[in-house]
Amino acid sequence: MMSTKRERIAQLLEMTEEPMTAQEIRDELGLRTRNEVYEAIDHIAKSAKREGKEVLIRPASCAKCGYVFSGRASLRRPSRCPQCKSEWIIEPAYLIRPRKKQRR
Repeated sequence: MMSTKRERIAQLLEMTEEPMTAQEIRDELGLRTRNEVYEAIDHIAKSAKREGKEVLIRPASCAKCGYVFSGRASLRRPSRCPQCKSEWIIEPAYLIRPRKKQRR
């Protein structure tokens, strides 16, 4: 039985040791655009919670000044750095891991 695009992306992100960028996921799975990956990851993040997992994100950062884009609602790569205005941005990267139990 064939897996859906989202299932293939989720499996890849669960198995990988290192976080993967949308470009790396696209290339690995032979997808057409990074947009497909971003849309799938957005949906996977919601589904993962129900399965006791979470999508971990290494935030995008500026390769010129080192600014880190933490706390962004969007999973996509920012277009430019708000600090130095450079467009030399290191893409965010993703992986899926079991969610840690919260202490009460």
